[in-house]
Amino acid sequence: MIDKKDITGIILAGGNSSRMGTDKGFLLLNNKPFVKYSINALTPLVSEIIIVSDNSDYDVFGFKRIADITKNAGPVAGICSGLEASRTDYNLILSCDIPLIKSQILEKLIKNIDDTSQIIQVESNGKSMPLIALYKKEVASTFNTFLKNDERRLRLAINSCKSKNIVLDEEDAITTINVNTKTELKALEDAYKH
Repeated sequence: MIDKKDITGIILAGGNSSRMGTDKGFLLLNNKPFVKYSINALTPLVSEIIIVSDNSDYDVFGFKRIADITKNAGPVAGICSGLEASRTDYNLILSCDIPLIKSQILEKLIKNIDDTSQIIQVESNGKSMPLIALYKKEVASTFNTFLKNDERRLRLAINSCKSKNIVLDEEDAITTINVNTKTELKALEDAYKH
């Protein structure tokens, strides 16, 4: 398996969260902010964690924080910013709104590194999840080209790279739930209590 010294963790926390009305990384589950779950899942597997956000409140966690290179351009810009700031070839990228994520899921991505794939993403319930994925640093230039052409659709950027999916079984699928609305947060809190 690739050594953790060759892997950087990048947490995307730059979204405006229009549906939630607040910064999702600071939503609480069991009195712990969402972003902390992403940090905890990454920590055993990476040599450094970078948080991509314009919000200086994230500095409280003590990690390097960088701003998006292109403002309001969504995950394509966030991923590109993180990759450009990274010093390693391999980068685990997570959004800050998946509080059930576990290190074991991310390990599956690392174990599936091969010579050709530039992006290895989780697939859960039939959906690929580009914000729970391993990216090679070299795709930053591809993503940058998309940004320069004002193209912000993440799927298109990924489709122009060599990518593969790691399909999770049903019991692992719950770890990839992301929370976008107050209703989803409530459902997650209720499920967590049982």
